[in-house]
Amino acid sequence: MISFRHIYSFVREGPMRVVRRLLTASLFILPALLSVPTQAQAPKRLITDKDLFDFVWIGDTQLSPKDTRVVFVQTTVSADRSGYDTSLYLLDTAVPGATPQKLTAGPKDSSPRWSPDGTHIAFVRSGSVDGKPGPAQLYLMAARPGSKILKITDLPKGAGSPQWSPDGQAILVTSSTPQDQAAAKADAAKKSHLTGDDAHVSDIKIIDRATWRSNGEGYLDPTFVSQLYLVYLPKADGTQAPAWQLTSGRFGVQDPLWSPDSKWIFYTQSRVDESIYEEKPHNAIYGIKVTTGTEHPKDTPVVSFSDELKLSARGLAISPDGHHFAFHASGPEPKPMTHKQDDLWVMDLKGSGDMALIAGEPRNLTARLSYEMGGGVGGDNTAPRGGGRGGLAWTSDSKSILDLAGYRGSALLVSVDTTSGKVTELTQQKQAVLSFNATPDAKTIIALISNPVLIGDLFALHAGSKEQTQLTKVNDALFSQLDLQMPLDIQVKPTHHAEDIKGETIDTFIMMPPGITGKPAKPLPTILNIHGGPHSAYGWVFDHEMLWMAAKGYVVIYPNPRGSTTYGENFANIILNNYPGDDFHDLMDTVDETIKLGYADPTKLGVTGGSGGGLLTDWVVTQTDRFKAAVAQRDITDWANWWYIADMAGFHQSFYPTSPPWEHIELYRAHSPITFVGNLKTPMMFILGDADFRTPTGAGGEEFFRALKYKKIPTVMVRFPRESHELSRSGEPWHRVERLDNIMNWMDRFLMGTCEPQYDITPTCKAESVQ
Repeated sequence: MISFRHIYSFVREGPMRVVRRLLTASLFILPALLSVPTQAQAPKRLITDKDLFDFVWIGDTQLSPKDTRVVFVQTTVSADRSGYDTSLYLLDTAVPGATPQKLTAGPKDSSPRWSPDGTHIAFVRSGSVDGKPGPAQLYLMAARPGSKILKITDLPKGAGSPQWSPDGQAILVTSSTPQDQAAAKADAAKKSHLTGDDAHVSDIKIIDRATWRSNGEGYLDPTFVSQLYLVYLPKADGTQAPAWQLTSGRFGVQDPLWSPDSKWIFYTQSRVDESIYEEKPHNAIYGIKVTTGTEHPKDTPVVSFSDELKLSARGLAISPDGHHFAFHASGPEPKPMTHKQDDLWVMDLKGSGDMALIAGEPRNLTARLSYEMGGGVGGDNTAPRGGGRGGLAWTSDSKSILDLAGYRGSALLVSVDTTSGKVTELTQQKQAVLSFNATPDAKTIIALISNPVLIGDLFALHAGSKEQTQLTKVNDALFSQLDLQMPLDIQVKPTHHAEDIKGETIDTFIMMPPGITGKPAKPLPTILNIHGGPHSAYGWVFDHEMLWMAAKGYVVIYPNPRGSTTYGENFANIILNNYPGDDFHDLMDTVDETIKLGYADPTKLGVTGGSGGGLLTDWVVTQTDRFKAAVAQRDITDWANWWYIADMAGFHQSFYPTSPPWEHIELYRAHSPITFVGNLKTPMMFILGDADFRTPTGAGGEEFFRALKYKKIPTVMVRFPRESHELSRSGEPWHRVERLDNIMNWMDRFLMGTCEPQYDITPTCKAESVQ
């Protein structure tokens, strides 16, 4: 038989490098090599980087209000592998083993929404203008395959976030609109007949706001803000009334929703020009009286439904009886905090008819609990396009609210009693509920669920129990071929300031190479993979990166050190004014424990991480020489430099005092990896996105790269054009694969001893060619 050592050589060196050695080995292995399994006996294979091209993702999912059908967005890699295609699919969840039916051809369809009577579906489709991406518009079709599709908006900046009125007579959408429409129209009219210099349209940017660019969006244009439009349905004769713009002005709207009687539209709004100057985030709830008929009043006043809240309400939801609002918010805290855990809040409404008012102060239902309400755990394979999260859902008796909650590395569906605040877990732990939809009586719940060996499929949840029935298997054709296994989960006792986290252990996931479920025959090369945030969490969710590293023969350690979410607010906030700090020691403790268990080879350790994990990677290699290779992704090397240039102008105040770096020079220096770059001896690669405004390259990898070149330590930058901070999660498919390839090539070179001449100015070795 072929021993594990031979299999491991295939994983480590590649088949062509090993085949000659195998052919000269003892003849007793030849029958095994020549015995080819039949098709039915075909062994499962290892996952690869390029399997990503065949992944299928389920995104925004909506349950019919009248029957057991769901419509969902299905996302695939485009044929040329440069992007992603999205189409709508329909599934009858009451038919065992039913196959989803393709409802639209795509390739850019998203945000499906059922009409209240369940007969039609409105959705958003992105088109193109002169070969370039055009604004998305709203479309309408009957809820059955092959139906005629009708375009029902043609707004200059497109339409998004559709919501049917409860009476089914109209659809609410958002669209970007000039702050001063009269001036915009006058300017357009003036230029329409001009020539020469008078017709010149300047392309310079005059920037006067602290937040002037945003990761993934580029330069922000404050002259346009999101406003509400009411879209009327086409009449029987094919005519359609024009869309009615409901709101205007220089402040955009968030979280719009209908009242149950279709007479009011509510939304939140923060009437603040520059939030960086606000001590605490806050907004208010507003309402506008509407008519869903094709006639509407010329002037409709906006009514304030609340005084300025002392917090920032997000995810607004109204109860079926129309008497309560629910939303997420972090509580107003008198002390500085790096992470304010989101809680679930309710507010009461009073009044009837044409008027309603907020009654009483908001009530926090989940204060001091360890649930991260509305949150979850991080993975690298939620739908890269066409995604959607199930918002808050009231039960029909207005006494309970369904919500998602992150808890100790899991993402749960929970029910919260609006009187007592009691939280009831409705789903199993050790998995991640990504989104959900429920009938008003909560007896039928459809959830999108992921785990470490499942990207995400739809499941039916059974009322009164935590049982769940899988409804889709969108990746089964691929995954039935792959040798995948769940990670180990160990609890590591911290050795540094353990009293500060009140007996908590460090939840640590370990992905072993396929076929190894316990202690290997000998310790293996190991990669410490550090999550970003820092306020996020690894968990029981699919991570292609971890599976790919393990398939290459590595033990992969991915822990949740101090600063991670889903373990309570104290655990997350312990890094205030001390980041990096105790979290570094937690990371080293997990490595030590993995070595102690006999999994990890202490002479073959690598480290990587992205964003906050990139910062910690930089920190690790300036504090210890135990790692033989490092890959810092989207990193930060200098806190002060990042304070000045990152896109999140107010975010910087979360980790260090609210005063700027020049008033706390030593504190910023003490926690900046660049301060200790003289200690650095580890070969490093830097994965950087050229359009990353969250961790700009000039405050990260570029600095360390220059220092390493000066010190004559092996180093390379791998630059990804067009990519933002979201490279690993939703970047161009080829770029995502090339990112994985380069990380592993660097680890292979220094931990496995493979030849990787592409990183040498003067090649020191010659890679074997594959015949």
